[in-house]
Amino acid sequence: MTPESVVRDFCRAVARRDVDALLAFFTDDAVYHNIPLAPLTGRDAIAGTLAQFITPASHVEFELVALASSGATVLTERVDRFVIGDKRVELPVMGAFEVTPEGKIRAWRDYFDMQQFTAQLG
Repeated sequence: MTPESVVRDFCRAVARRDVDALLAFFTDDAVYHNIPLAPLTGRDAIAGTLAQFITPASHVEFELVALASSGATVLTERVDRFVIGDKRVELPVMGAFEVTPEGKIRAWRDYFDMQQFTAQLG
């Protein structure tokens, strides 16, 4: 299992909208940082944030536009899509993942424009 395959599997798994299954990708002390917001440390904190945008959505997709890896670091250019109620959100995102030799994500940083997200939600 390569860092790239872990990230590809994670991005595909998002579509199933199963927060517990997504948490299995992370180390216990993983850090998740949506760059406009404060970083979160640990699976419980990550679970809370994932649940905020995955649970209310009827559809979630992380489309990989481009991916590059160097050692344990995987960079993604994505379009993240959500359907929440009657609202459709398409958000361009640059993501950086750090993957352990055991195939777990120890850090996930996403760079995006929060105003784009909130404007589309209305």
